[in-house]
Amino acid sequence: MLLAAIWLFVRATRGQSAEHQARAERAIHGQIATHSGPPRRGLFTRKPPPPKYVVVDGSNVMHWKDNLPQIEVVRAVVDKLTAAGFAPGVVFDANAGYKLMGKYRHDYALGKMLGLPRDRVMVVDKGTPADPVILASARALGARIVSNDRFRDWKETHPEVALPGHVIAGGVCDGQVWLDMA
Repeated sequence: MLLAAIWLFVRATRGQSAEHQARAERAIHGQIATHSGPPRRGLFTRKPPPPKYVVVDGSNVMHWKDNLPQIEVVRAVVDKLTAAGFAPGVVFDANAGYKLMGKYRHDYALGKMLGLPRDRVMVVDKGTPADPVILASARALGARIVSNDRFRDWKETHPEVALPGHVIAGGVCDGQVWLDMA
């Protein structure tokens, strides 16, 4: 699970130069100014709040409407979460592309369909269950999970799934996505 969290971090920073990455990390920790030009005097600057991450169980969510796999449902959930101020990431089982389009689809293809960058979508390897990756990612990010799965098989190693509100249930009613974010 630690490897999954490290893998997600590496994917998030992949493609950035070492200098750019170091500058971004210093900016996050308030060690350098993030604006260009001379320093401003007498102004208080606020750090933006950290993102409210949420991990979406894409293989579960795609079946919410009529129990048929539909990428549009996942897209509607991502849009709803983004509008609510969350930074969603989506994890799919390896067979998600087959269920949706009859052929394998990787992170980039599904991310493009969802309007998310590649580093926020993950298709687990064939033979690897998505649940432990979802749970480890949520734990590493301090995030909640969107799924109708109750993760009963994982309660011993991930007791947080039993906490009220940690797993956000949802569905589709009258063509509209709803999420129980209470």
